[in-house]
Amino acid sequence: MPSRGRILIVDDEANARAALSEILRDEGYSTETAADGFKALGKLEEFSPDVILTDLKMPGLDGIAFMEKARAAAPGTVFVVMTAFGTIQGAVQAVKKGAENYLTKPLEFDALSAVVERAMEKARLVHETRQLRDRLRERNAFGHIVSDDPKMQAVLDLVAQVGPSRASVLITGESGTGKELIAEAIHLASPRAKAPFVRLHCAALAESLLESELFGHERGAFTGAVARREGRFKQADGGTLFLDEIGEVPQGTQVKLLRFLQERTFERVGGNETVKVDVRIIAATNRDLNAEIKKGTFREDLFYRLNVVTLLLPPLRERRGDIAPLASFFLARYAAENGKQISGLSDEAAARLSEHGWPGNVRELENVIERAVVLCDASQDGTSAAEPRRGLHIELRHLPSSVVPQEDSGGPPPIPGTTIADLERYAILKTLEACDGSTSKAAMILGVSTRKIQYKLHEYGGGARDPEAPDKEA
Repeated sequence: MPSRGRILIVDDEANARAALSEILRDEGYSTETAADGFKALGKLEEFSPDVILTDLKMPGLDGIAFMEKARAAAPGTVFVVMTAFGTIQGAVQAVKKGAENYLTKPLEFDALSAVVERAMEKARLVHETRQLRDRLRERNAFGHIVSDDPKMQAVLDLVAQVGPSRASVLITGESGTGKELIAEAIHLASPRAKAPFVRLHCAALAESLLESELFGHERGAFTGAVARREGRFKQADGGTLFLDEIGEVPQGTQVKLLRFLQERTFERVGGNETVKVDVRIIAATNRDLNAEIKKGTFREDLFYRLNVVTLLLPPLRERRGDIAPLASFFLARYAAENGKQISGLSDEAAARLSEHGWPGNVRELENVIERAVVLCDASQDGTSAAEPRRGLHIELRHLPSSVVPQEDSGGPPPIPGTTIADLERYAILKTLEACDGSTSKAAMILGVSTRKIQYKLHEYGGGARDPEAPDKEA
């Protein structure tokens, strides 16, 4: 079972530390303990806690001083302070200085569980926000959406138009075309840019879990619901909620989404309290929702609520002007990550990338370039691995067989980096070439049946011969 989060417990009382650690581990958290503030500072980098639960009164470095030093070392960590009932004023001071909450000793289990749950939710939201900001600093939405193709430029023009509005947006297109990146760009072009951008992949969760993720739940709503939990709608209050793969949402949840879009209110799972939030919805799908409506799997009224503005992202094969700049962008990124100096693509490799159909779109291109960077090495270019890696190029042999048919790669498949199926294909085609196309001779050399060679040729699409027909030389 995955951990619900990491908690560092700082308390100079050994029994209190041990008891807290045991309780929180039973609740599903990963825990680490420290006897004082100085020892806790030493554990920050190694343990990287999401939440720190610290006593206020400790020898050497008290809770507030420790919190100030720890915040500088781990700025995304959320703090909860513990104090005796008679010193609540110190806890209030700690909250003013940035602690999320406080608990009074002796601790009550229910209060501990609820406060820690809320702190962990805050930590998750802070982490998601920091990740988003880091990613946006890297590509700056519009400034770093890499595109030279007129079709994609037309999409970006629409993004600039719909961004400032409150309208719901439906982004459609094949998997890997960049729907989430466009959703982020819409958010950043809106007055909500400084508010949260919260995402949820709807296809990844069962219906009961999906509703909890969206709307939150009350304590006791189902097994394991030990405390109230705020959902993505509440987390996105004032900002934008991106619902990826909206076509996968079960019909029961579709009804609740429709109600929210109509009334801007919802109830948590297991609760009766009506919650009102200000959230803009951006949805995305790779499905044809009109076809899903005809099949009865998607509600027509929900479709029209989501489909106020539609953005259709063209597949990469229809915007070939973007292949070269995207390849260069990914090459620079992954060369830097892997500490390699790679000058660019060979003419042959660049041509092959331009000719490929890219069924996986931009995501496939990114994976191909990352793989090529990893396999591109000075030792493969006839120089010593100890020599400076200057002037390297991505060549045909660095590209996978899905992009480069192995007979065109200019050499044997790279090991490691090639599947058994690709090795078999290379062996069969090279042997046939050496045997002037005789399947019977190739079969004899390879130690397999002629029929297998014929079937494999049919599978590769490289031979017109009917696999059921006998070899003329057999």
